[in-house]
Amino acid sequence: MSLVPKTARAVIIGGGVSGCSVAYHLAKAGWTDIVLLERKRLTSGTTWHAAGLIGQLRSSVNMTRLAKYSADLYVNLEAETGVSTGMRQVGSISVALTQARNEELLRQATTARIFGVDVAEISPAEVKAMYPHLNVSDVVGAVHLPLDGQCDPANIAMALAKGARMRGAKVLEGVKVTGVTKAAGRVTGVDYMVEGEPGYIAADVVINCGGMWGRDLAEDSGVTLPLHACEHFYLITEPIAGLGHLPVLRVPDECAYYKSDAGKMMIGAFEPKAKPWGMGGIREDFEFDTLPEDWDHFQPILESAMERMPLFQSAGIHTFFNGPESFTPDDRYYLGEAPELGGYWVAAGYNSVGIAGSGGAGMALAHWITEGEAPFDLWEVDIRRAQPFQRNRKYLKERVSETLGLLYADHFPYRQMATSRGVRRSPLHEHLKARGAVFGEVAGWERANWFANEGQAREYEYSWGRQNWFGNAAAEHKAVRTGVGLFDMTSFGKIRVEGRDACAFLQSVCANDVDVPAGRIVYTQMLNARGGIESDLTVTRLSETAYLMVVPGATLQRDLAWLRRHLGDAFAVITDVTAAESVLCVMGPKSRELLQAVSPADFSNEAHPFGTAREIEIGMGLARAHRVTYVGELGWELYVSADQTAHVFEALEAADKGLKLCGLHVLDSCRIEKGYRHFGHDITDEDHVLEAGLGFAVKTAKGDFIGREAVLRKREEGLARRMVQFKLRDPMPMLYHNEAIVRDGRIVGPITSGNYGHHLGGAVGLGYVPCAGESVEQVLASTYEIEVAGQRFAADASLAPMYDPKSERVRM
Repeated sequence: MSLVPKTARAVIIGGGVSGCSVAYHLAKAGWTDIVLLERKRLTSGTTWHAAGLIGQLRSSVNMTRLAKYSADLYVNLEAETGVSTGMRQVGSISVALTQARNEELLRQATTARIFGVDVAEISPAEVKAMYPHLNVSDVVGAVHLPLDGQCDPANIAMALAKGARMRGAKVLEGVKVTGVTKAAGRVTGVDYMVEGEPGYIAADVVINCGGMWGRDLAEDSGVTLPLHACEHFYLITEPIAGLGHLPVLRVPDECAYYKSDAGKMMIGAFEPKAKPWGMGGIREDFEFDTLPEDWDHFQPILESAMERMPLFQSAGIHTFFNGPESFTPDDRYYLGEAPELGGYWVAAGYNSVGIAGSGGAGMALAHWITEGEAPFDLWEVDIRRAQPFQRNRKYLKERVSETLGLLYADHFPYRQMATSRGVRRSPLHEHLKARGAVFGEVAGWERANWFANEGQAREYEYSWGRQNWFGNAAAEHKAVRTGVGLFDMTSFGKIRVEGRDACAFLQSVCANDVDVPAGRIVYTQMLNARGGIESDLTVTRLSETAYLMVVPGATLQRDLAWLRRHLGDAFAVITDVTAAESVLCVMGPKSRELLQAVSPADFSNEAHPFGTAREIEIGMGLARAHRVTYVGELGWELYVSADQTAHVFEALEAADKGLKLCGLHVLDSCRIEKGYRHFGHDITDEDHVLEAGLGFAVKTAKGDFIGREAVLRKREEGLARRMVQFKLRDPMPMLYHNEAIVRDGRIVGPITSGNYGHHLGGAVGLGYVPCAGESVEQVLASTYEIEVAGQRFAADASLAPMYDPKSERVRM
């Protein structure tokens, strides 16, 4: 116990590769008063048995940045610390056995080129030349990343730990954290046990890197950390003569990955239906443990491997391994400060990419902690995306049985989870289900994505082209553009801010002017000090002292955390009222006609202009009608108390004014035709509000607010890039996101979001184009193409919305 300090600036819980990386990077950033506590020995949880594959390519630019950072770090770590890491850049090959998988690989290759990752598409013959043991008779295509690698996971962690010690950090084994103490909404330290004796460390910051122990540790502090362990299997052969050094091989269509090491061959699996583990907790003495063999479970993978690589038919088996790893509900890890408790940080839940991910994750988290902001947009892995209900063990056990397998499943656009569904439902769920709704899920909410016709199967048939609901979406889109459609948007996050200082507080965090008369709706962003967009929302003033903020359902926890973090001494109360009201969006040129048929209220422009909210009678109930739109048409969002929602819906339907039920896919299609931004794709905390084309929603003249100085600086300096809308001239290809924007023959960035514009007659996408020192005319004078799976298609470009550029339809 004499080695354990009484105080520390930061305490890191967990001595796997994640905790060691955080310690290393905090120390590298100059925080020497830090201590890492490991309950047993370093790497004894999951790290020691990881496969050690270092792949650089990820689903987005920033996740790829993190993975590339890890690879570069591990290459140089041995020279810095003297600890052998086993890091070898042997490259990797991913092969496709179907046309659909090949399309995915080609799209990933395009993504790699955008992000500067060395990649090449290779033929089956080239695969055979690089991997002579492989049966390529049914291989359709492949991609090769020559700078991917493999390493010794335990030694990577040991090297990081030594690097941390070299800079003054303490790394202690055999010290079990038993609890995190807190006061006034912040952590104050940790309680621990060592050799049966209790102790305490006072600390400013605590970082949970506890892996599969992390969920229960977090729950003890009231922090949501939804992860669950699954059994993960791999097999290692006896030495094989003449095997040589081979690239890492992935055959996702057979759920398998392969690597050679020390003359032996390993095969690991991400089987479609995984085996959750540890529902009843983890044994106190768990250390470097393995789980029981399950040959029956692994047999289908091995049988495929014997055909794919015949050497497995004769090679002896050296090791059949089964060990636990943490998985999350969406296959993305958790990083950042917990919204429930100040100073409580998390780096956990790596979904089998802990070695490849932890180097970059440790760097990013250390920057976040020491500098007060993330180095770039990390929303994909932000802990604030987790929903409180997701800590439910039954939910997690069922969901992670699916998410492990999804790592190697086809990553089709619009793919929906099959497990742990139906947790959060609108009052209209059964009504919509009875009318053909096909549901998707976001943040636990069941949302109607599209409506099936009579006799049509209510399920997705996935592909990279036009899926089976394409015609349904076209009909729904037409209804919104020419008639009237209804969307159930009950999943919107709804936050009331009320009290004496509500107005002043919101003025300080919102870029637009929200000191408006009661009944006015203000579209605004909440910015960070860099002018980046932390939230995209509407603010409705309900009274002198009360406001309603409406945010995307997926960002609710993030937005609540941002507000509470900046409340300070303001006399105001922040309340999540999401479940109290449903939202029925009535949209289209005939929406006024429909509403007038069910309500005595005056919906004329004079009585109810755009950007205002009014309480109305509707049917035999009441609602608050907000005249706003996310589809670019005349329309209203009806906020209805949950108990009256079904009645209001029935009244609208009974009016018989041609109302068509519409899904979220069409909402997205309409908004992208109109050029409306989507948070998390088109706009993030890394994107400056002016470069995003949202300067009209910023009012610097109102006085001080977070981000104001950054806005003024950008106005003076000029824009470095602009958000541009693109439409493919060829009506057949589809855009989703991360296709390459090609300007005058050169890739300049990714499509941030895309969809099919049924009214415009082609796929539409948004994306940023570098433009430092250029005029608008120069930007638009270029020739643009969009690269989709290696093919380039001519595209029209516009800074103004291609649909209704003067927004006359929303005010008609």
